[in-house]
Amino acid sequence: MHRRVAIIGGGAASAALLGELLARRPPQPLHLDWYAGGATPARGVAYSTASERHLLNVRAASMGMFAGKPQGFLDFVQRADPAIAGTDFLPRRRYGDYLEAEVAQALAQGRARGHDVQVVPFAADAVVPEDNGVSVFRGEDVHRVDAAVLAIGALPPQPLAGASEAALASGRYVVDPWPLLADPPAEAPGHVVVIGLGLTAADVLLELSARWPATRFTAISRHGLLPEPHLRGTSLPLEDSVQMVEAMLDGPDVRRWLRLLREAIAQEEDWRSVIDSLRPHTPALWAALPLDQRARFQRHARWAWERARHRMPPAVHEGLAALERSGRLHRQRGQMYHVGIDGDGLRMELHPHDRDAAKLQTLHADLVVQSVGMDFDVARTPHPLMRQLVVNRHVLPDPLGLGCQATPQGRLLHEGGEWSRLFAIGSLLRGTLWESTAMPEIRQQARAVADQLLAE
Repeated sequence: MHRRVAIIGGGAASAALLGELLARRPPQPLHLDWYAGGATPARGVAYSTASERHLLNVRAASMGMFAGKPQGFLDFVQRADPAIAGTDFLPRRRYGDYLEAEVAQALAQGRARGHDVQVVPFAADAVVPEDNGVSVFRGEDVHRVDAAVLAIGALPPQPLAGASEAALASGRYVVDPWPLLADPPAEAPGHVVVIGLGLTAADVLLELSARWPATRFTAISRHGLLPEPHLRGTSLPLEDSVQMVEAMLDGPDVRRWLRLLREAIAQEEDWRSVIDSLRPHTPALWAALPLDQRARFQRHARWAWERARHRMPPAVHEGLAALERSGRLHRQRGQMYHVGIDGDGLRMELHPHDRDAAKLQTLHADLVVQSVGMDFDVARTPHPLMRQLVVNRHVLPDPLGLGCQATPQGRLLHEGGEWSRLFAIGSLLRGTLWESTAMPEIRQQARAVADQLLAE
């Protein structure tokens, strides 16, 4: 059993692990150091938004913080409003409230049981794992613990290749959209280009279009397609999903898998039942894929999987459709090539992804907002802690830029094998588990890591 544990990260993943540890009754009290960073503990980036337009992409009934209480969030919101249904997609702000309440309750319960919990309102500067413990550095302070868990959430976004230094220095090219959404300028730009058409881009478009009612928007992506919408009601799971998964595992090849999926979808009334039936099996399927097949999936099929798997709430889909009908939103296929200064605005050149178009296309914008989703590449991130761990070779980057190499149980790897005292949950396990950023997966990871930390 590891009595002294450091939890590093301030978002929902770290909060879920903290709650799992404090809910147990180990034979000896725990000493937990929670390096929560400067943000409000538990909320992180995802749930710090105050906008009612930013909705959860998962139904309320599936958003519980703990594996033992999967409907915990629904119970929380129904205490204030019994009319809320489990199928509702609620504002992320409410989920942040729930996380804060659960953490406060867990801390009070843990301290009442004799556990010592220190909430450190700073990020850890460095982590040095060894066979018999882990040293965590913060400024001049060094704390020695039995084990540490990295739950850092999303890595800071980086400018896309092609964004010129002049464009970045002008402030008109926005790399991280969340500060802009929290406090957009009062003076509305005439034309905004949004790079990306995923769930983050949907948040950007809905929020800025409401704040700037006269602004026009152009959103570009390789395929020009928005995420698929959820149905208003739940869909039934695929009845013979086990048979399909077994067939996929018998031949781990991306092309073969796509053929099997198309055949299964052709036999169902709604394709969502097929995609959703794979969710419990995703780690095993991803583990079965050889590295070259994973790379093929990344190049050719990832975009299609993401828009089918990570769907948007019906209200978000309807809001974006209304923007398009009004003429304020135009979607365009293309890939950014270069962004530079153009007078008081920006000039974007992009590859049009049209076989008949050989020349670059040009867009003029007052503002460009980069909204391409989460960054997982620890080998190139500016995140100070991850840079330290990678440079000192304490962790190994995933070869496809998907977090860190780790065991399926969350133990991080180094050149000599796996660490017995350094774990990760959440986004850093993307390359190991593939599905590793949504709450249903994170709460299972938190329980599994807690089991290992407290094992005799």
